[in-house]
Amino acid sequence: MEKTEQKHSYGLLGRDISYSFSKGYFTDFFRKEGLHNCSYENFDLPDISDLETILKEYPELRGLNVTIPYKEAIMPYLHEIDPEAATIGAVNTIKFTKTGLVGYNTDGYGFRRSLEPYLAKQSHTHALILGTGGASKAIGYVLKELGINYHFISRNPQKDQWGYEMLTKEQIEQHTLIINCTPLGTYPRLTEKPAIPYIFVGADHLLYDLVYNPEKSAFLQEGEKGGAAICNGLPMLQYQAKKSWELWQK
Repeated sequence: MEKTEQKHSYGLLGRDISYSFSKGYFTDFFRKEGLHNCSYENFDLPDISDLETILKEYPELRGLNVTIPYKEAIMPYLHEIDPEAATIGAVNTIKFTKTGLVGYNTDGYGFRRSLEPYLAKQSHTHALILGTGGASKAIGYVLKELGINYHFISRNPQKDQWGYEMLTKEQIEQHTLIINCTPLGTYPRLTEKPAIPYIFVGADHLLYDLVYNPEKSAFLQEGEKGGAAICNGLPMLQYQAKKSWELWQK
């Protein structure tokens, strides 16, 4: 009698994630690698507390990715958090171990790897991070490591944050690296973009958008009009997905 190959499941936790890159990426990866016992599912959760139901219904789970809006909310459900993820304050990758769920952050790794080619061409010393969610924390962590000064921009600014209405010509011209960490512009709401004064964006700027669908968001289109270099979030996702798989296989 043939031995049945053990099934391994992986997936993405988030809300309204039908558009997500991850399921297609990993399904294609499993096919190419001949990993017929592996599958990847989208777990679209109305509330993070629904995680407990998922864990009961999918005992074969070996790893999860986490996206908006649960990168911070997931942390109390974990048994252990990697020191880097704890420092960042957000988790986007979960590994299932014999002793419980371990949280990691591969967003920072993905962002840094995707940003490096642009830093080799341009010198950026000041950055604006648009948005203050879980992903923005990983971006801030990387910029600090790179020695790039940054400010968080928020619709409801807290201490040490700036509001969009506060941005001036001088601030935009000084902060030549601008990263969109908000979901504005994501399909199907294609015309939305962060409310910054794009008229002051020029050839010295790099506009980086974590949005990857569409390929060129309204935010990036505005940057391109001003002559800025632009990059969407797809390379970052590819790097962080590869890193997630490495962690799951350790």
